[in-house]
Amino acid sequence: MKKVFLIVAFVATALCAKAQTNIQEQYDFNREHLTTTLEMFQGDKWGSTFFFTDIYHPTDIDLPTGYYTEIARGLNFWKNTKLSPLSAHVEWNGGQFANNAWLFGVEWFLHTEDFRYTLTLEVLYKTIAKADQDAPLQFTIVWGINDLFGVKGLAFSGFADFWWETLKWGVLYDSNGNPVTNAEGDIMSEETSCVFISEPQIWYQIGRFFGCPNLHIGGEVELAYNFAGAWRKNYIDNKGFNASPCLGLKWIF
Repeated sequence: MKKVFLIVAFVATALCAKAQTNIQEQYDFNREHLTTTLEMFQGDKWGSTFFFTDIYHPTDIDLPTGYYTEIARGLNFWKNTKLSPLSAHVEWNGGQFANNAWLFGVEWFLHTEDFRYTLTLEVLYKTIAKADQDAPLQFTIVWGINDLFGVKGLAFSGFADFWWETLKWGVLYDSNGNPVTNAEGDIMSEETSCVFISEPQIWYQIGRFFGCPNLHIGGEVELAYNFAGAWRKNYIDNKGFNASPCLGLKWIF
């Protein structure tokens, strides 16, 4: 019932929002579960607001439904100047199994005259609760292409994030296969210090052929390096590079 309630609540929110809003339902082939995503972007005279929420529906009965949310605000009070592509950026990230993070920085927005191609570059100070970081920084790229290859209704979009965060991955063993311990005798974990994640998406407006232009079919591939996302079958397998393909539907309001 909780899953149904969350989905219904998000759909109701999307129906009431006067903004660029979409809801997605995708099947993750690696994690073998469905993910519901609500996204919203709205511009105004002071800048723009963007948020998305992922709701995970794992099939394993031992795992509860989980969620992850990002909310970002771009501030731009100088739209009529030569610095109009530059905005201040404030963002919060968090979720059921993710440490809260605050990000502050700048973003630079590039686009063609018809907005068919868009690109946003971000440099952000990032502080993560309950986490060690070699450097409190994140670099982000967001892109979008409409009518890809000249095909009407075909869109390619996505993002890439890189940041520093110290993560521990199970037990660290020596060359003889014995657990490594520190001076106090505690067993040590293998550690990594940086994280990368990118989610390129491709969507086609399949509904345009039967009077339902809101409906799109497509999906994404999550390309991750040391990304400790929840809902994998084996949490330890997150270390290193992973690719997770997804297929689903999107409804744009």
